[in-house]
Amino acid sequence: MCNSDIEVDPAVLGSESSDYASSGYETSTQSITSSVHQYVIENGRRYHSYFGLDKNPMPTDEAEQDRLDMHHESFLMLLDGELHVAPIKEPHRILDVGTGTGIWAIDAADRYPGAEVIGTDISPIQPGWVPPNCKFEIDDAEQEWTYRPDSFDFIHVRNFTFSCNSWPKFMASLYKHTTPGGYVELQELGGVLHSDDGTMSDDNAAKRHLELQVEALAKMGRPTHTGRTLKALFEQAGFEDVTVRDVKHPLGPWPKDKRLKHIGAMMLLNCATAFEAYGLALFTRVLQLGHDEALQLCREAFDAVKNRHNHTYTYFHVVYGRKPEHPSPRSSPE
Repeated sequence: MCNSDIEVDPAVLGSESSDYASSGYETSTQSITSSVHQYVIENGRRYHSYFGLDKNPMPTDEAEQDRLDMHHESFLMLLDGELHVAPIKEPHRILDVGTGTGIWAIDAADRYPGAEVIGTDISPIQPGWVPPNCKFEIDDAEQEWTYRPDSFDFIHVRNFTFSCNSWPKFMASLYKHTTPGGYVELQELGGVLHSDDGTMSDDNAAKRHLELQVEALAKMGRPTHTGRTLKALFEQAGFEDVTVRDVKHPLGPWPKDKRLKHIGAMMLLNCATAFEAYGLALFTRVLQLGHDEALQLCREAFDAVKNRHNHTYTYFHVVYGRKPEHPSPRSSPE
């Protein structure tokens, strides 16, 4: 776990203006069958609807795809350029659940050319040109899996909280389809905003935005997780050698550390559309806020992140576990 405070770069405080732009940081960005291409337009964003409108309350339009790919690069930097932290060496079959744009699966196929890599998602937004050892399938990971038991020696899942209605059932599927001795790794963004130097006020709009996200997800029966709670899910499912790595994920280029500053700068650009992506559907559908009020909350949250006097971060929780070499039979969860 990362417990050390992130040191603030004095250079970002050298102007009277509170906006990062005054310090030279840009804060804008440019952004299988016909039935599975069903979409709805809501709040000016496109959402996938074939598996149900609330299956994933995140948009799937081009702006969101660009944001996801940018965020992928941030995650890589947080993990020192690694796609995962589980100690896999020569995997033969890899599964990427909730693959999104497929960028992680494509990178994994390039990293492990001897492995078959499969990415699954409810929305067909993956590219057609992929490495020969990579393929994508449309599937709802919360339904019964069609793969044989013990099929994959590594399963990767990133940011699945918004879509998961039953973590015990999902973890049971992960366990069942991992080969004995194989690994599963979950990577989840935390739902709480933090600050090490007291610059986050109680009324910080980004903090409030995350609190409303957590409230809405709880109403949907989708609790947010920490490294500790994810570890408990792994152990309850039967995994061994469960390891937790909690990484600080800065919002804005305020850190003094060069690597974290670059990550924060990328996140500043990411947040230009991220607050709307994460919040609009939850705020309007679940919390019953009006469109204008929800949009204003998202804009105010972005303004809070752009303010270089707010030195905030979330945690990126990475947890992995190993299926025992000789697993005992496990009953399916209710």
